[in-house]
Amino acid sequence: MPKPLVKSGAEIDGYTIGECVHAGGMATLWTVTHSGIDVPLLMKIPRVSEGEDPAAIVSFEMEMMILPRLAGPHVPSCFGTGDFAHQAYVVIERIVGTTLYKRLPDLPLPYEEARQLVTKIATALADLHRQNVIHHDIKPSSIMFRGSGEAVLIDYGLSHHNHLPDLLQEEFRLPYGTAPYMAPERLQGVRDDPRSDLFSLGVLLYFFTTGERPFGEGETLRAMRRRLWRDPYPPRSLRADYPPWLQEVVLRCLEIEPEWRYPTASQLAFDLAHPDQVKLTTRSERLKRDPLSVAWRRRFNLGVMQPRAKADVAAQIASSPILAVALDTVEGAPELNEALRVTTERILATLPSARLACVNVLKLNRIAIDKTLDEQGSNKHIDRLVALRHWATPLKLDESRLSVHVLEAVDPAAALLEFAEVNQVDHLIIGAGQGSFRRTRLGSVSAKVLSETACTVTVVRPPRMAAAKPGAGVVWG
Repeated sequence: MPKPLVKSGAEIDGYTIGECVHAGGMATLWTVTHSGIDVPLLMKIPRVSEGEDPAAIVSFEMEMMILPRLAGPHVPSCFGTGDFAHQAYVVIERIVGTTLYKRLPDLPLPYEEARQLVTKIATALADLHRQNVIHHDIKPSSIMFRGSGEAVLIDYGLSHHNHLPDLLQEEFRLPYGTAPYMAPERLQGVRDDPRSDLFSLGVLLYFFTTGERPFGEGETLRAMRRRLWRDPYPPRSLRADYPPWLQEVVLRCLEIEPEWRYPTASQLAFDLAHPDQVKLTTRSERLKRDPLSVAWRRRFNLGVMQPRAKADVAAQIASSPILAVALDTVEGAPELNEALRVTTERILATLPSARLACVNVLKLNRIAIDKTLDEQGSNKHIDRLVALRHWATPLKLDESRLSVHVLEAVDPAAALLEFAEVNQVDHLIIGAGQGSFRRTRLGSVSAKVLSETACTVTVVRPPRMAAAKPGAGVVWG
C-alpha cells in the first residue's frame, strides 16, 4: 500500500489538506478546501499503518459505500471518496457545532429538554431507516445538530445497509460497537434489525435523564452478555420525580426482545412528541428490576434471543406506518364518518403494527374572538376529544396504537399538513365531503391536502357519492 499522502498543505484529488481536527481510534479528520465547492469540508481518512485495528479498514469501506447513498438534512452531505489503491478518504460537509458528547457534564438534563433532543434524534433515525440503513453506533459523540435544529447522525463505519454487503458481518465474529449502547441481539450476530438503534437511543435517553447508564460501563463481552437476560433498574428507582410516561418510553426502548420495543423510530418520535398520549402500562410504575428468578429463566431459555432470519428494513418500516384520519365531528355527516371508519379498519387489518392518530381541527375565526364553550356550556376541545375516542371505539385498537388530537387553527388544511409533516404520518385518510371538491369547505381542505402533502392520501366519499363509481375511496401517493 502506498505511503499515506496526508499532511497539511498536501493535495489529494483537488482537495487541499488543512489541519487535523480529530484523531480517533479508527480514523482522522482533516479540514480541506476545493476550488469548486464553497461549503466547509472535512476529509475522513482511515488509520492503516502497522499495528492498527484491521476492523478500521473494513468499517471505512462500509462508510465509503454508504455515505454517498444518503441524502437529507439528517446526514452529512458527501462530496467525494477515494479508494485504497491511492489514498482512501471520504469528504463530507463540516457541520458547525459540537457533538452531543459535550453535554455529558450537564447530566442529568431537565426532562423537557431531553425529550426535545431525543425526539429530534428519533426523527433523524426514522429518516435513516427509510434509506435502508441501520446506524449501529448511536451514542452522544455520533450526534450533532444543525443551526436549523435538525439532528444529524454521523459516523457510518459500523452501519448496515440493506442493499449492500455487510463486510463487518462477513469478516468478524465479535460485535463491533460502543459497549454501553449495544443492543442485546447484536451480541447474537443480528445486524439487520432497525430496532437495535431504538435500544441504543433508549440507553441515551435513560443516561441523559438519570445521569447513569442503564447497563454501567462494562466493556467486556461477558459484561455485555448480561443484558441478554438482565433488565436495568427502572429510572423511577433513581429519581423519584421521574415522569411515568417517560419511564414507559425508556423501558419500552430497552426491552430485551426487539419485538417488545417500538416497531419504528417514527412511532417512538410520535410518543415523544405527544407525552400526554403515551399509553401507560406496568412499565411506568416499576421501581425494581425483574426478580432473579425471571432473569435466570431468560438466561436458560434456549428459545430466547436466537439469531433470526434475515430481515428487510424497508418491509419492517412499511408494516408499521403512522396513519392519520381527519374527522369532522361537528358538521361531518354520519354516513361519511362511517365510511371513514370502514376504510380505516380495512387498512389497519393489513397492518397489525400500524399506529392510528384521529385528528379533528377546531376552526378558529380570523378576526372575532373564539369562545371556549359551546351554546350548551360544554368545552369544545374536550367534547371533540371525546367524540374522536367514541368514533375509534369500534376499531378495537390497543390504546398504545391509538391517539386523538384536536388542532386549533384558522386554516384546517394547513393544520393537517403541518400535523402530517411534524409527526411523520405515512398515510392520511380524509373525507371528500358531500359535494364537489371545489364547492364545499371540506372538499377544499381535501384538495389542498392532496396537492401539498408528501404522504399517501386516501380520499373517502360517503356512500351516496360513491354510488356512481365503484370503490370506497381514491388513493393518492
